[in-house]
Amino acid sequence: MTIEPAPARITGAAYLDLATETIRRVGERQADAVVEAARLIADSISAGGVLQAFGSGHSEALAMELAGRAGGLVPSNKIALRDLVLAGGEPLDVLADPFLERDPDVARRLLETVPTGPADVFAVASNSGINGVVVELALLVKDKGHPLIAFTSAEHSAKTPSRHPSGKRLSEIADVVLDNGAPYGDAAMPLPGGGAVGAVSSVTSAVLAQMVVGEAVQRLIDAGHTPPVYLSANIPGGDDHNLALEARYAGRIRRTA
Repeated sequence: MTIEPAPARITGAAYLDLATETIRRVGERQADAVVEAARLIADSISAGGVLQAFGSGHSEALAMELAGRAGGLVPSNKIALRDLVLAGGEPLDVLADPFLERDPDVARRLLETVPTGPADVFAVASNSGINGVVVELALLVKDKGHPLIAFTSAEHSAKTPSRHPSGKRLSEIADVVLDNGAPYGDAAMPLPGGGAVGAVSSVTSAVLAQMVVGEAVQRLIDAGHTPPVYLSANIPGGDDHNLALEARYAGRIRRTA
């Protein structure tokens, strides 16, 4: 008689162990890609460019990690689907479409709202890397000659057909691909009756983003530049420091919700 092993218990401690190990593995395996992404960003900023960051759904958290936060780069701009309304003049109900991110036409309309410059570098986040907006935006960005950094799950993307007419995935378009190490479906702790909990992509992508920013800042320092970095707005002098730096990029970075 074969005795099946008891299923692993789903606990906070179990997720902590899983996330910690995944972060370590991702950080080590993506070290070279982190350096290359940092080089693109540092070169862009040195040339007067801005880091343009986009992600839809939960991947918007990655764009927020790269643009407009304490300890981050001031020359950074977060692109979001709601910019269609806030900056593009489209009706509010356009955002009610639950499949908005699957429509390739949205990417062109969205990019038209973004104040881009020739030296700008783009970072696009999508765990699957297959939806129409993400793939079309990546194609448009490359067509305009901008460097493109992708944050994605290599495993999930490889196992899922593209939803873009070209059949391409984000990872096949980007100059640098940062694999967040998330499994197919993102959640990494299997449930006894099927399915899983414990998503990891947001955690690992945030770590990769901070690794990239740190490397980029050091490159700027090594090149003799004073890195334009945000202070927390919640410490004395933070607002004055940040507003003075933001003024250098007036009209090129948006700080909306």
